[in-house]
Amino acid sequence: MSAPRLPEELLHPQPAGLYCPAGDFYIDPVRPVARAMITHGHADHARAGHGTVWASPQTLDIMAIRYGESFCDTRIPVQDSTMVSGIKTCFTPAGHVLGSCQITVDDGDTAITVSGDYARVDNPACAPFQLAPCDVFVTEATFGLPVFNHPSPRAEINKLLRSVAAQPERCHLVGAYALGKAQRVIALLRQAGWDQPIYIHGALQRLCDYHIEQGVDLGDLRPATTKDGKAAFKGQIILGPPSAFAATWAQRFPEPVICFASGWMQVRARARQRGVELPLILSDHVDWSDLTRTIQELAPTQVWVTHGREDALVRWCELNQIAARPLRLVGYEEEAD
Repeated sequence: MSAPRLPEELLHPQPAGLYCPAGDFYIDPVRPVARAMITHGHADHARAGHGTVWASPQTLDIMAIRYGESFCDTRIPVQDSTMVSGIKTCFTPAGHVLGSCQITVDDGDTAITVSGDYARVDNPACAPFQLAPCDVFVTEATFGLPVFNHPSPRAEINKLLRSVAAQPERCHLVGAYALGKAQRVIALLRQAGWDQPIYIHGALQRLCDYHIEQGVDLGDLRPATTKDGKAAFKGQIILGPPSAFAATWAQRFPEPVICFASGWMQVRARARQRGVELPLILSDHVDWSDLTRTIQELAPTQVWVTHGREDALVRWCELNQIAARPLRLVGYEEEAD
């Protein structure tokens, strides 16, 4: 009878990403590979050009929307779990964006959960986070410093609505990434009682349409075009991708209040660098308290940290008698939050 694999034998980093030799697949590889499992549709985790891709049905749809129908050779949708070359892989909601999942690799002796990106706060635009029990937890650490404790999403949305009410002669331009953040801001606005039209940049349209198809209530969305004149946008809320704010697009609107929805808006210097008048601290990643709470609740024997503030989290684990190490993976961006 063969000895159980060490965790490092079941899953370990290679230049292309985290690799499972027994199953001969990668998780969120940063370059094209023959067999890939994808946690979610953001471009730093989901790339085109793979052979076979396993992912949630929604993530596969999102990749097709972003990259075209031929983004890979073969798509295999996974609802809950599947077997690949004798390795059981389970897909558990990550609470990050629509379709996002943690992927647990289990050979019968050891279970390793790769979180991808995850969040544990109110997000009406995707399924909520669920704990995925494991022996080894592979976690991000985007906001892996004690200083990052984000306010409640509802409080930030109410801050936006108070500003709109106080400045009816101006419009509010909200920078929000096209996948996940834009739809979450819109859905939170609807939950808060904003029943007026919300105007969106054309780059957000297709992914917003897909969220609506998937049952996410985004209400009345309209194109953010100024064919009716600037005055039509007074007192209105307009969403666009952050890239559009560096172009002439933002200058089309009446005295815009520039807003940006991101966990990084807790860092005032970043808000100033972007010329943000109204920072909205809305993150789709765990902050320090939720990050450490997740580890405590999972109680894994080991923690591997993939990207972000690796050293601080490794040190916290050591102080709490949890074995931990940084993986030093490259190719995952921290800005898209």
